[in-house]
Amino acid sequence: MKKKRVDIITMGCSKNLVDSERLMRQFEALGYEVVHDAGYPTGDIAIVNTCGFIGDAKEESINTILQLAQYKQQQRIKSLYVMGCLSERYMADLQAEIPEVDKYYGKFNYNEILTDLGSEYRADLRFERSLTTPAHYAYLKISEGCDRTCSFCVIPIITGKHKSKSIEDLETEVKLLVKKGVKEFQLIAQDLSYYGVDRYKTQKLPELIERLSDIPGVEWLRLHYAYPAHFPYDVLRVMRERENVCKYLDIALQHISDNMLKQMKRNLSKAQTYELIERIREEVPGIHIRTTMMVGHPGETAADFDELLDFLRFARFERMGAFMYSHEEGTHAYKHYKDDVPIKLKQQRMDELMLVQQHISAAINQQKIGSEMEVIIDRKEQDYFIGRTEFDSPEVDPEVLISADTKGVAVGEFSRVLIDDADDFDLYASVVKPIK
Repeated sequence: MKKKRVDIITMGCSKNLVDSERLMRQFEALGYEVVHDAGYPTGDIAIVNTCGFIGDAKEESINTILQLAQYKQQQRIKSLYVMGCLSERYMADLQAEIPEVDKYYGKFNYNEILTDLGSEYRADLRFERSLTTPAHYAYLKISEGCDRTCSFCVIPIITGKHKSKSIEDLETEVKLLVKKGVKEFQLIAQDLSYYGVDRYKTQKLPELIERLSDIPGVEWLRLHYAYPAHFPYDVLRVMRERENVCKYLDIALQHISDNMLKQMKRNLSKAQTYELIERIREEVPGIHIRTTMMVGHPGETAADFDELLDFLRFARFERMGAFMYSHEEGTHAYKHYKDDVPIKLKQQRMDELMLVQQHISAAINQQKIGSEMEVIIDRKEQDYFIGRTEFDSPEVDPEVLISADTKGVAVGEFSRVLIDDADDFDLYASVVKPIK
């Protein structure tokens, strides 16, 4: 008898991906064939896990829903369900505008899909996921929601207050994933810095990292999405002391001018930001910092933007992403500010910012030529094995390319390599020896 097929399409961030993986495991336990991000869904059921963060992401999610609604009308799929951030935020509007969807769910009640299909949620599988990533790494979501009040951000509106998972539950999840072969964990949250405050009444991120790093089989732990105000500095000690805690920190700064930081409601100053970066680099020599910057927030002047460029040249971030301000309903900025930076100027500033960063990244890569580094191999692609160092997160950071003819190299395994060459973003290497 042919299995029923479920197609799950995930939009947006890695936090959404974890939700999809949990739902996939539930469907598999019920005997369904589950396919993730198929280019051409053909199953009995299609489920879209949406993103509602900014304009471009919302548009992509809506276009995906519309395409699948058309597939349903053409009888390529039988049922269509929508979940995630966009439907949490705009459920009534979506129900009115795209009635072809069988049912909409929010960010947190997606397990009701199972009930509506005549099955039951398996509580005994609550720690289990069907990984969509390569088998050797996984994302570990340590909390939901956010207590910050940044002017531009809709996340607290969508997800509500910060809710930390217990350390014990996270240990259980990591142990299960290690048994499945996972070696590398990307710790993710909307705000890592706040972890534990709601549950334990104090910042618990350093203790969490220590306890997870003690679990046998955890080779790399990497930290994503810290908040700069009230940063838990003890994390830096843990990073220095623990070999399996990557010297890598993703901390979104957004801007540097006092004018912008105040407008954005970021709760720290330019001077404090400079001090933070200097202290991080002092306490963890060799650390690679990833940050995110925003251009075009209401009130951003040419002088504000020049300060931002100067800051980039000073800080020399190893990794940086950026996005243009999006005027989002419900936010403080939407209610109190005029979206007064023209889109053309936003784009111009974005291009200039990324060009400065490109030069910085290229120079940092050139400095690595001739050094030995440890890499984990993610995949084999045409002429190369493609890996990453401890300084590179999957999907967003540079990669290390090794000739596909190299012996003793395998996907999911570590190797020690010599960096032979570099371009603006990627490194080229030869293997010194496989590690483990």
